[in-house]
Amino acid sequence: MDTDGEKSPAITRLSTAHSRELGEELRRIRRTARLSSAVVAESLGWSLGKLSKLETGNRGTSPWGIATLLGRCVADEATRDRVMAIAHEPDTGTFTRTHHGSPDTLTALTLHEHLAHSVTAYEPLTVPALAQTTAYAGALTGDQNLAATRVARQDRLLYRRTPPNATLYVHETALRLVVGNRAAMRDQLLYLTLQAGQPHITVHVIPMTAPAHPALRHHAALFTFAPPLRPLSYSENGITTVFHDNLHAVEHHQRRFRELHARALPAAQSGEVIAHWADAYDKGIR
Repeated sequence: MDTDGEKSPAITRLSTAHSRELGEELRRIRRTARLSSAVVAESLGWSLGKLSKLETGNRGTSPWGIATLLGRCVADEATRDRVMAIAHEPDTGTFTRTHHGSPDTLTALTLHEHLAHSVTAYEPLTVPALAQTTAYAGALTGDQNLAATRVARQDRLLYRRTPPNATLYVHETALRLVVGNRAAMRDQLLYLTLQAGQPHITVHVIPMTAPAHPALRHHAALFTFAPPLRPLSYSENGITTVFHDNLHAVEHHQRRFRELHARALPAAQSGEVIAHWADAYDKGIR
């Protein structure tokens, strides 16, 4: 029997972003199969504690053990291939996930948003995804289903019973760049104003007059969690998202956000800038 007490080089005791992602994938597969933890553990000859820790990322097992679990849950071939690829990856503190146009449904992202105590995000040319309306997201992506998924993601994260503290940095370029049409932009900026009125959401505008800096160039986001979980940063492009929980990368993103904050307007002044552009779109002068 494979017990919790056995010593094995394949077992991981420290929860990482990578191990939590793998565990969440396995938990979802088991639940999709409508199998209880007790049934799966007994059928594999595992303790219930081993399966529980595996699904929360607090321990590991061999790729053979993962494959056996997937077989017990009758996972389809595509799912098996995806999860086994994760199981074989070295846990280096950095991993990349491919997505189709948007990372909104990536397991690593949705899981860690659920765990987050704080979220900080910046996108250089657009309103951050966590503040986009359905119309804005639809015009930006050309996909209404994706837009609906993005708004549902916001609801799960920012409007749950105990939401994380969220800080969103918006470059003034994003307020001036017309996505969709003037009406969509007006509604988007009014929605951004409503978000900024929430006690757990802070919006900072980086004005056009802010001095240039490399921190302004690329997307960035950072999650923090209750101890002992390490912070997690991520960045995205059109087809991939890169996650980091290694100290060097996290500190790099923390420095970036300090640079952004140094160039941003205070929250109250940021609200005035957003209101100005919303009024301009409303009056058709933009």
